[in-house]
Amino acid sequence: MTLVLPITLCSLFTVLGGWHFYWAFGGRLAASAAIPEVDGRPTFTPSGFATVLVGLALVACAALIAATAGLLPVPVPGRILAWLCYALAFVLGARAIGDFRLVGFFKRVRGSRFASLDTFVYSPLCLALAVGVLLVGSRPAS
Repeated sequence: MTLVLPITLCSLFTVLGGWHFYWAFGGRLAASAAIPEVDGRPTFTPSGFATVLVGLALVACAALIAATAGLLPVPVPGRILAWLCYALAFVLGARAIGDFRLVGFFKRVRGSRFASLDTFVYSPLCLALAVGVLLVGSRPAS
């Protein structure tokens, strides 16, 4: 397998994780566009701790891709890494589809900055990541 796809996926997951760390430690750039809104009010306020956990999960996704592609040596069989990739692809695909209310392609709440970005950036990105992770998982290095 060419390493272009796994390296691209690792880079994307790492950047997304770093962006969450930036928010967790006080960064405000684009933070208002990252939370769903109803009637102009955020539906929740994530804690710094929760945001760090999301950042760590995204970096762990990068590590999973790197391990599956053989870029990061780990003592885990390739078939287990592949199944973990399939699980990750499922989660990303589910995020792209959404909850049928606030997030995803089939959301009902529209008209906010988040909703617009979710339709044109966040959900397509999740779908593209899901496909990429599925492809990497289908050809584990070990």
